[in-house]
Amino acid sequence: MNIYSSKPAQNPLFQKVEKTKKRRNKVRDTHITLAHGSGGKAMRDLIDDVFVNSLDNPILSQLEDWASFDLTSLIAQGDRLAFTTDSYVVDPLFFPGSDIGELAINGTVNDLAVSGAKPLYLSCSFILEEGLPIETLRRVVESMKKAAIAAQVQIVTGDTKVVNRGSADKLFINTTGIGIIRSGINCSAHNIQPGDVIILNGELGNHGAAILIARGELALETEIESDCQPLNGLVETILKVCPEIRAMRDATRGGLATVLNEFAQSSNIGIRLNEQAIPIREEVKGICEILGLDPLYLANEGKLVLVVKPEHAQTVLSAMKTHPAGKNASIIGEAIPSPSGAVLLKTTFGAERIIDMLVGDQLPRIC
Repeated sequence: MNIYSSKPAQNPLFQKVEKTKKRRNKVRDTHITLAHGSGGKAMRDLIDDVFVNSLDNPILSQLEDWASFDLTSLIAQGDRLAFTTDSYVVDPLFFPGSDIGELAINGTVNDLAVSGAKPLYLSCSFILEEGLPIETLRRVVESMKKAAIAAQVQIVTGDTKVVNRGSADKLFINTTGIGIIRSGINCSAHNIQPGDVIILNGELGNHGAAILIARGELALETEIESDCQPLNGLVETILKVCPEIRAMRDATRGGLATVLNEFAQSSNIGIRLNEQAIPIREEVKGICEILGLDPLYLANEGKLVLVVKPEHAQTVLSAMKTHPAGKNASIIGEAIPSPSGAVLLKTTFGAERIIDMLVGDQLPRIC
């Protein structure tokens, strides 16, 4: 079965194949055992039933220890390869608006997208703890399938390992992604110049707040959901109207504050933010006030920060607002000559304060 047979025709890398019924082995256990990592029949049954049946495509169905690609098709789409890797250990596995499976796909897609690349192929490796319910794993893999289809990427290879009970926390996922950067795109934090404009695509802190509530450690009721979403469609919209983006970064761990500090230090410039222009939900502000957190440092999984020349800012902003992932986009600040390497926040009271790097993490295991 080829779950990618409905891929857009304009992408030559997504091959169309006839759907055929292939007999797959069935896993009969209800929970992960050490046998599922042994390399024998139990492991093959698990791979066939849970992974291949959901994620099948022409490359993955070869069931080799590698994935191979047609270089001619790759070169036709760009002149550079983008390559990224990430690991996902979020606690809990399921949280309002998303789960570890969707998070793993979107997180990797977004890392590629903000480089200016078109994401194409992913690998996924699973560390499974003995005793994990098979149904939980199925649910995660099904979520990954849906996220991959939505982001128009293929999961083409992977690996499964099982560890003793107590040696992990249910399920960890490692991903690697490959994409193509087309000629003329050069997104880098080293490109930023004084006068450049900082744009954010939407509300901050929703993911971090959703994870915090999902852990059940606070007696709070809220409808906040994670902002987990793929950003490659939004990036494509941006690049169509302005290929000359200075820099892009997705604001995940460490939030907006960390990204902007990295920008300032890499380009040896300063950055001034306008607090009133930064979109943050009142519920997120309330949670932060109760717990003494700063929403500028809260994690996000569907937010990108980009820097553009001032003459391109309104064109880019207008284009972003036409895309669902950018409907709440806002210009939030600008690059300034000094103080070099620092981020300043102009508060609602008219004063300025320094937004520094965090020494630790406000909220661990959020991705």
